[in-house]
Amino acid sequence: MIDFMLQAWTSSLIELSGALWKLGAGESWQPGEKLSLLFAGYNGTRNTGSDVRVEEMLRQVRRVLGEENLALSVMSQNLDWSRGYFGDARQVFLPDIYPPFLFREVRKHHGVIACEGSMFKSKFADALTTLFIGALGIASAENKLSVGYGAEAGFMNPMLEKMCARYCRRSLIITRNEESQEVLSRLGVSSEAGTDTAWTFEPHPAEYGREALAAAGWDGRMPVLALCPINPFWWPVKPSTPKFMAHACFGGYKQSHYRTIYFHNSGSAVDAAYKKYLGALANGVKAFRSKHRVFLILVAMERLDTRACEALAPAFDGAPVFTAEMYNMYQLVSILRCCSLIVSSRYHALVTSMPGLVPSAGITMDERIRNLLRERGHEHLLLTVDDPDLETKLVAVMERLVWDADAIRDGIGRSVVRNLKTMARMGVFLERAVHQRYPEFPVRSGVHSWEEYLPPLAENLERLVETYEGAAAAAAGG
Repeated sequence: MIDFMLQAWTSSLIELSGALWKLGAGESWQPGEKLSLLFAGYNGTRNTGSDVRVEEMLRQVRRVLGEENLALSVMSQNLDWSRGYFGDARQVFLPDIYPPFLFREVRKHHGVIACEGSMFKSKFADALTTLFIGALGIASAENKLSVGYGAEAGFMNPMLEKMCARYCRRSLIITRNEESQEVLSRLGVSSEAGTDTAWTFEPHPAEYGREALAAAGWDGRMPVLALCPINPFWWPVKPSTPKFMAHACFGGYKQSHYRTIYFHNSGSAVDAAYKKYLGALANGVKAFRSKHRVFLILVAMERLDTRACEALAPAFDGAPVFTAEMYNMYQLVSILRCCSLIVSSRYHALVTSMPGLVPSAGITMDERIRNLLRERGHEHLLLTVDDPDLETKLVAVMERLVWDADAIRDGIGRSVVRNLKTMARMGVFLERAVHQRYPEFPVRSGVHSWEEYLPPLAENLERLVETYEGAAAAAAGG
C-alpha cells in the first residue's frame, strides 16, 4: 500500500508539473546560460558500482558537451559518503520521502539524466524505480532534456509498468543491453542500445592496491583470489509501517531493517537460501585452495555486502575483508585490479576489473551478470546463486579461470574495447538529444573520432584499444 501511495503521489506531481508548464510556469534553457543538468542516481550509499558509473557519466558529459557550457548536480542519499566524488558537480541531498524533492529540484534544471543501472525493475525496490520514473517524467512534462543513461530494464510490477509506459515515452532511454530494449519496447518506450559507463574509470595506480594487499598480509608473490559475495535473497526492499513501529518501539526486525520505513525481504526461507549460498561459496573456495596456493580476500563492493563478507571470513581463518565503507572507489578498484582471479556476485566488481584483464567469473542473482558474461563470450563462467550444485560448479569454474586464463583475458580485452566504442556511441546519442531539445546549444562542429566522445582514456585503455582494435582490423583485412 505504501509503494502504491508513493507511485500515485509521484504520478500526480508529474501531471501537475506538466499542467504548470503549459500555464507558463518554469523556464527553459536560454542561449548564453549554462545547461543545468540533474543526475538522478543511487549515490551516497557507498555502492562502488553506482558511484563509478556516475563519475564516468559526468566526465563523458563534460567532454561531449563542453565543461564550460554546463552546471551539473548529483543526487546523494548521504553527502558524507559521497564527499570527494564527482568533481565540481554540486551534490544535493535526496531524502527518503522524495516526491516533493523531485517536484522542486527537477524544475530548477534544464534536464535530467537518470544514472542507475537497475533503472526499470522491481528486483531491488519499487521505490527506487519510482524515483527514476518520477525524475524523467517531470523533466519530460516540462519539455526538458530527459535521458536514462546506461539503463537496464527487467520485470516491473504492473503499476510501475504503467508509469514507465506513460511517463517515459518521450524520454531518451539508452540501455546497456539488448534484453532491456526488448522489455521497454513491449511498453512502447523507444530506446537506443548502449552499455554501462564504468569502462573508462581509472582507479588509483597499481602501487596502491599492492600496498593495501601487503598491509593485509599478502607476500607480494602469491596469486590473489577476490571473492565478492552479497545477500542475494533479501531483495526487494519494501516499506512496512508495522515493521517500522516494531523496530522503533521494541528493536524488532533489526537484521532486516534497511533504513527508515524500508525493510529487506526476510523469513526462514530467505535465511535458509542465504545460508546455503554462503556454505557453497565457503566449501567451493576451500576445495579450490586445497589444490591452489592463493591469497584470499573478501570484497564488499557495497557497504551492505559487509555482512556477507564478515559471515564468510571465519570459514577462511579470518581472511582480510575490504569494504566500500573503508575504501573509496579509487582505492577499492585498484585493489581488485591487483588480483589474479575474481569470483563475484557484484556486477561492477567484474566490470571495473576487466580493464585490468583480471580473469573473472560471476555468480548471478538476476540478468545483469548473465548479460555481461554472454557479451564476453564466457557463459561457461556463469553460475547462479540458487543453483543446488553451486559448490561443485564453483570449483570447476575457478579451475577454468586458472587453466584458461590467457584465453579469458583475451575475451575480456576484446569486450572492453567493444564496450568503449558503444559508450562513445552513447555520447553521440546524448549530443544529438541536447541539440534536438535545445537547437541553439553550442554543440561541437566537424567530424570527431569515436575516442573524442569518451572521457580521456588512461594509458592501459589506450593500449587495449591499440591491441584489440588493431587485431580486429588485421583480421578483417585478412
